[in-house]
Amino acid sequence: MYRRSKKYQLLRARIAASVAARERKRIQTASDDDFELDLPDLRKKIEITEFDSDGPKTTVLELYQSDRIDCYRVMVNGKLWKERIGMSKILEGIRKALPRRMRFTNP
Repeated sequence: MYRRSKKYQLLRARIAASVAARERKRIQTASDDDFELDLPDLRKKIEITEFDSDGPKTTVLELYQSDRIDCYRVMVNGKLWKERIGMSKILEGIRKALPRRMRFTNP
């Protein structure tokens, strides 16, 4: 381990004191409302309406918060699909569940 000079030690002590003073000032001026984020459980809602069949069919995906910040608990038409899944996997599931339809042309 390298030895620290007296000049360096004084500099480190002065920086630590200024950081502590800044933190004390932030805590004194901050209120409890500043740190309280009241986010809803329902984060996103995806509605897909298909017009390919005899009538329009709507599928609703509701994305609720999960125990991870980058994942969701997904309900499809009110039924649980996945307990914890990321957005890219959700979009992959939508892509696979809604295949392309063959185009019919009139003669």
